[in-house]
Amino acid sequence: MNPLFEQLGAWPHILQSQAWAQFKARWGWKVVSTPSPPKGVGAGGGGELSIIARHVGRLPFPILYAPKGPNVNWLDPSAREQTLAYLEQLARAQRAIFVKIDPDVPAERPEVTDALKTRGWHFSDDQVQYRNTMLLDLRQSEAQLLAAMKPKWRYNIRLAERKGVAVQTADGDRQPSLKAFYDLYAETSARDHFLIRPFDYYADVWSDFLQKGLAALFLADYQEQLIAGILLFVCDKRAWYFYGASASQQRELMPNHLLQRRAIQWAQARGCAVYDFWGAPNELSQRDPMWGVYRFKEGFGAELFRGIGAWDFAPSPARYRLYAQVMPRLIALAQARRRHTLSDGAS
Repeated sequence: MNPLFEQLGAWPHILQSQAWAQFKARWGWKVVSTPSPPKGVGAGGGGELSIIARHVGRLPFPILYAPKGPNVNWLDPSAREQTLAYLEQLARAQRAIFVKIDPDVPAERPEVTDALKTRGWHFSDDQVQYRNTMLLDLRQSEAQLLAAMKPKWRYNIRLAERKGVAVQTADGDRQPSLKAFYDLYAETSARDHFLIRPFDYYADVWSDFLQKGLAALFLADYQEQLIAGILLFVCDKRAWYFYGASASQQRELMPNHLLQRRAIQWAQARGCAVYDFWGAPNELSQRDPMWGVYRFKEGFGAELFRGIGAWDFAPSPARYRLYAQVMPRLIALAQARRRHTLSDGAS
């Protein structure tokens, strides 16, 4: 593994930012006060530790979540033990059902998972974020990045340019129609069979992060028609490819290859060291539904990063078991409602 990627757990993550916590607070979560976290937590990010909470159904106890965090040197035994002890104490003080963490720690470092097990943490059945992802080292030169791509990917980028695909970039105050991007995202959702949230949810986070300089939107046009787009989040030395959308027509023009090329160039020019393609299969098998996505990302020279995934600490095993029984039913209900909403919107 690239040595750069081994220490990602200590780097600032966009989902550990105060901007993300404030956004989630507008959509049903609560920001948890975290006084005096251990020294080193939030390394590189001003010592911030972002934990959000919410109640599930009518259960009187909250669940706590440190999305993609905490940021700490997980390979340092002292920092790791202090951080876990702090989180456990916080969960007890909040009378939480559990506290969940899912830091960017490579699975190749078993001392971390051994420490979690020893302290009573459990590998979670609810893996909120992708456990694995694809990472690209942006410290390489332009020539090295191009050389690392598969020849077909370089050809597809040139093809898109030759055929007249134009990529527009929007960040900061220069915001295009987010509704147009969402409509394309909804089309992608219907074609690829994944659920999405209502427009207001995405408009909130996209607009807010664009204005704060924490995101950039790349739109691909062909003959003045929007045919594809991607949205990046950026924080400190990392960029994340979170959202992608494409039309069912004009796919032979390879706009997605050109979009990724422009996004990678933008992130590198901004000073990012890592480009995170956000998501990879749990098992490298052609039977995995993410196999095609994995192959696409690999074609840009990205390296597979296997993470330790999400882990839960439950102060009360009885409450945790109750949650495990109730939560699947609540998720099924929420998904049914969302399908109904999407169906109504399409009719």
